[in-house]
Amino acid sequence: MPVNILMPALSPTMEKGNLAKWLKKEGDKIKSGDVIAEIETDKATMEVEAVDEGVLAKIVVPAGTQDVPVNDVIALIAAEGEDASKVSAASAPPPAPKAAAQPAETVTAAAPKGEETIRKAVEASAPPAAQSAAPAAAPAPAQRQANGEGGRVFASPLARRLAKDAGVEIAFVSGSGPHGRVIAADVEAAKAGGTAKAKPAVALASAPSAPKAAPASMSDEQVKKLFAPDSYEEIPHDGMRKTIARRLTEARQTIPQFYLNVDCEIDALLVLREQANAAAPKDKDGKPAWKISVNDMVIKALAVSLMRVPDANVSWTESAMLRHKHADVGVAVALPGNGLITPIIRSAETKSLSTIAIAMKDFARRAKDRKLKPEEYQGGTTAVSNLGMFGIKDFTAVINPPHSTILAVGAGEKRPVVKKDGSIGVATVMGLCLSCDHRSVDGALGAQLISTLKQIVENPMSMLV
Repeated sequence: MPVNILMPALSPTMEKGNLAKWLKKEGDKIKSGDVIAEIETDKATMEVEAVDEGVLAKIVVPAGTQDVPVNDVIALIAAEGEDASKVSAASAPPPAPKAAAQPAETVTAAAPKGEETIRKAVEASAPPAAQSAAPAAAPAPAQRQANGEGGRVFASPLARRLAKDAGVEIAFVSGSGPHGRVIAADVEAAKAGGTAKAKPAVALASAPSAPKAAPASMSDEQVKKLFAPDSYEEIPHDGMRKTIARRLTEARQTIPQFYLNVDCEIDALLVLREQANAAAPKDKDGKPAWKISVNDMVIKALAVSLMRVPDANVSWTESAMLRHKHADVGVAVALPGNGLITPIIRSAETKSLSTIAIAMKDFARRAKDRKLKPEEYQGGTTAVSNLGMFGIKDFTAVINPPHSTILAVGAGEKRPVVKKDGSIGVATVMGLCLSCDHRSVDGALGAQLISTLKQIVENPMSMLV
C-alpha cells in the first residue's frame, strides 16, 4: 500500500499553501529526512522533509499549484517491495477524516491534474447523504438551524473550536469552504465584524424572517463597474496580501487604539552610532563586521524602555494579562513588490547594538527571499515600523496582535529648537508615535513608556548600562 505525502501545516494558522517546487522527481529513491519539495506560505518559503522511505511513485499535485489545502495528498511513496510503476492516485489510501462526524470533502473541478481520481475515490467512500447533498448549494446558516429537519452545520474542527472560544454561534456564520463548509477564516471574519455572536434559543425560531445584514463593502463586480474594462490591470491577491488585509482589518475593528507622539533630539545618538561603527573590526576584505543603523538603536531603546516600564510589556487575552519577561521586538521589513513581514529580535534588551545590527541584516536578506522560519516572525511583544528612510516625518502604525504597542519612527531632520537656557539653536529631531491597545495599556502607562523611550534616545549611553 503506497504512503501518502500530505500538504504540511507549516504554522499554526496555515490552512493553504502553494506548492512552489518539487526537488525530487517520480522514480527517485527517498530517505527519511530528504528535502523533497518547497512550500510557499503567506509569509515564507519552507522546505518539506520526507518522513518515510521508499520511491517517489506519483506526484499528485504538480509544482506551481496554488492554494493547496493542508492535509491534502500531494504525492505517493511506494513502500519497499512495491512496484512504483503500478502505483497511481487511485491506489492511495484516502487521508484520515478530520473528524468522524464530518462528511468527506471533495476536490473542485479546478483541482490539479491527478486529483480527480482521488475526488472520485473519496466520494465513493462518503455516506450516501453526503454524496447527494454535495452538489446542492449550501443553505443559509439561519435556515440550517431553523428548518426543523435536524440539518447539521458543516464546519471544520478548527472553525468549531475557534467559534466556541470566541462565543460565536457557528450556525450564523456564512461558510466559504467547499459546499458552504465553515472554515477558520469565516469565523475570524465573523469575529472581526462583531457578528454571529451566540444567541438565545428563541432567536433561532425567528431567524429565517430576520433581515439580512448589509454588506460590509462593495463587491468586486461593483468596484469594477466604476472603471472602464480596459483602464486597469487585475492583479490577484497573493496569500501574504490576504493575510495582511485580514489581520489589519481585525486589528482596527477589535482593538481600541490610541496614539502618543513625541519629538526626540537625536544628535547624541548619531554621535554614538558613528563611534560604534568606527570601532567595528574589519574582515579580510577590509569591510566592517557590522554597520549599526538608527533603527537598530531604536530597537534597543524600545526594548530597554519596556524593561523599565514592565506593565507595558504585555499581551491582552480575554481571561488574563500576559506580562512578558523579555522584550521581543518585531521589526517591519518591506518585501520586493508588495507586502511586509516582521522578523523578531528576541530578548532585544539583552543584545548589543552590533548583535542587533547583524541579526537585522540577516533577517532582511532572508525575508526578501521568503526564507524566514515561522518561529522567526511569529509572536513578539511589540514592534517597530520605520518610514524615516522615505522622508516621512510622522505617521501612525497599526498594532499587530498579540502586541499591545507598536512604535512608528519618522525621519530625523534639522529643526530650530529652544535650548534649556532659552536660546535658539539647531538640532536633529526625529518624530516617534506610539500606538497603544487601550485594553492593556492605559493612557498614563503609555505616556510613561514613550517618555522613558524619549529619555533613552536622547541619552543613548543609558541603553548600554
